[in-house]
Amino acid sequence: MKPSTDPVLDWLLEKRDPGVRAFALRDLLGAPDDDPEVRAARRSANRASPVREILEAQQPEGWWGKPGPGYGPKYRSTLWSMIFLGQLGADGNDRRVRRGAEYVFTHSRAREPYGGFSYNGTPAGLFHCLQGNLCTSLLELGFGGDPRLQAALDWLARSITGEGIEPAIPGSPHPRAGGIETARYYRTGNSGPGFLCAANSQRPCAWGAIPALDAFSRIPPRRRAQAVRRAIEAGAAFLLSRDPAVADYPTPTGGPPSRSWFQFGYPLGYVQDVLRNLEVLTALGYGRDRRLERAGEDLLRLRGADGRWTMRYSYKGKLWADVEGKGKPSKWVTLRARRVLKRMGVTV
Repeated sequence: MKPSTDPVLDWLLEKRDPGVRAFALRDLLGAPDDDPEVRAARRSANRASPVREILEAQQPEGWWGKPGPGYGPKYRSTLWSMIFLGQLGADGNDRRVRRGAEYVFTHSRAREPYGGFSYNGTPAGLFHCLQGNLCTSLLELGFGGDPRLQAALDWLARSITGEGIEPAIPGSPHPRAGGIETARYYRTGNSGPGFLCAANSQRPCAWGAIPALDAFSRIPPRRRAQAVRRAIEAGAAFLLSRDPAVADYPTPTGGPPSRSWFQFGYPLGYVQDVLRNLEVLTALGYGRDRRLERAGEDLLRLRGADGRWTMRYSYKGKLWADVEGKGKPSKWVTLRARRVLKRMGVTV
């Protein structure tokens, strides 16, 4: 590919960081997923840090950290490793990635009639943040055709709208009727429609809504089921009910928003930031919505004189390998910012 007249774009396209390069080719230059350069970059990502270290840490059976549903230990367990593989541009055709996905499909889904991904393998462990992050990465890695992922996406959508799910019964952790379990909200995890979450004191949780909508945004519009479409409408209405620049969504204590909203980083765990909110909303077609203007202006103000954005939130020392350096210009954060600004029609 010929050098551009954009030095920051050239920086993002450097072959020494193939994961960033793959996404920049696709999301900034419009190359399709099956473009030879995109595919080559993804294959290279599996041989480069940090993807290389994640894959090397996998056990022969397909798990990381310890066997089982795979949420702990953070952030080196099976579920987190699969989430980060998708976020870091890994090649989903690699046998190790496929083995990890199969392990997740087998061990990390709640029993029927639920079908969503659970941190402990039970309906009580269904959280939108985890389900959204995992579904997003599995879609990114190419597993969208797997019926088990489709079932998980259906459950995620209906758990947002409440379709076909009965209310939780106080004091009844295992709701059953006549020996046949009915799909029902639990008081733990996602406790009701509209992103209600026990971890957020039974209030709607934006840190769950954003990953969930991220997953839905990866489904081509023509392939979105009606349940997914309705969940997107509900989620976008919730996220746009507040100014994304302020991020004053409901909190567990009713206090001010977490400072983490305003500290951009990568990869992304259960903590969300304003930038990912913008990524999701612009991916769903809200890039020219005036309600995003202030957040877009703030994003531009955070750009350095060299046209790059800085890593402010880091999982340094917690992953199988560190990703960039906190307080330094970040390819990943810059990629994310450029992705948003492109969708907003802002020339940089």
